[in-house]
Amino acid sequence: MLYQKHSNTQPEQFGKTLVLFGGVSSEREVSLKSGQAVLAALLKSGVNAQGVDIGKNPVDQLHNLAADRAFICLHGEGGEDGKIQALLDFLSLPYTGSAHAASALAMDKLRTKQVWITRQLPTPRFDIAHAQTNWASMLDNLGGAVFVKPIHEGSSIGLSLAQTSQALKEAYQKAARLDKEVLVEQKITGAEYTVAILNGQVLPSVRVESHADFYDYNAKYVTGNTEYFCPSGLSNAQEAEIAKLALDAFNAIGCSSWGRVDIMQDKDGNFYLLELNTSPGMTNSSLVPMAAKEAGLPFDELVLEILAYTLSKKTC
Repeated sequence: MLYQKHSNTQPEQFGKTLVLFGGVSSEREVSLKSGQAVLAALLKSGVNAQGVDIGKNPVDQLHNLAADRAFICLHGEGGEDGKIQALLDFLSLPYTGSAHAASALAMDKLRTKQVWITRQLPTPRFDIAHAQTNWASMLDNLGGAVFVKPIHEGSSIGLSLAQTSQALKEAYQKAARLDKEVLVEQKITGAEYTVAILNGQVLPSVRVESHADFYDYNAKYVTGNTEYFCPSGLSNAQEAEIAKLALDAFNAIGCSSWGRVDIMQDKDGNFYLLELNTSPGMTNSSLVPMAAKEAGLPFDELVLEILAYTLSKKTC
């Protein structure tokens, strides 16, 4: 599954490129690493690039910066939820990734699942928790084991696994400190995969094996006890199935440019959509670069291919 490049662009075609990273979300540290890796790759390739650590007042920061386009390396609130995208549209500055409406929708786990359900795409059963929820009844209705998630956070921030009514209540309270809406989702037992999409093409799947109880923020970025496999070990038929599911899920939300879809496979081999990331991590050890390398696209070329999308992108 080799990636077919869509462009033979030269560095000067990009003009002045701003690499936006940092931000003020809970994922700031990861964003800084992504941004620095992308900035280094662009400079190495001869692109006129400048890094911008986005703070609390991006309007003031970007208003007076003369540039031709932006590479978004912001994660989470303020960077992946459509806000920075809407600002860049207002400034008529082309940018990487999905437009502001699709970005906002993808950041909302509940609305994303609702769209997938209307398109008859498989996703785990779920419910919305409130302070007055009957915890025992909810747990029983969802199969006795659930994941509890803030609806508008990324990178598994605030994620908990609950298998008792008391644990569910405590998990809700933890998530509610981060978000006014809390999703409770049926636990699918099986293998976890992530599938990247780049300019309409699906990259090879990556299998995620966490040696923690589940794949939360600590397992991703702190403890280092998670293994990744690409090739993932799926058969050719399964690889084709998961690729189609990921692309259908991506298109259903109206996403474009690039992104990553997280998927679970149950013990019977059925796939279920979990989440969609419109601004995935871009360090040298992140999952999209891993999949791109397997598809014959080294990191520096991956960065240029993502940025090349902005050459044909029209701002609102």
